[in-house]
Amino acid sequence: MTMKDKFNDLSYEELQTKRRELVAQYRGLRFDKVLAHVDNPLQLRVVRRKIARLNTIIHEYDRGIRTRA
Repeated sequence: MTMKDKFNDLSYEELQTKRRELVAQYRGLRFDKVLAHVDNPLQLRVVRRKIARLNTIIHEYDRGIRTRA
């Protein structure tokens, strides 16, 4: 199962919760990058893209392109 399938299976509220979690994780990674060494610098890009994917799906719900389950 791919990441896209995981996000498509979530409800609107779960998507918003997941986005908040990822934004907090992204902030922590950026903070660690500035102050110290990050073990996997590519993780920043992965988390940023996940946030963008979630924002797209949430926007589709808001615009009525997707229906809330």
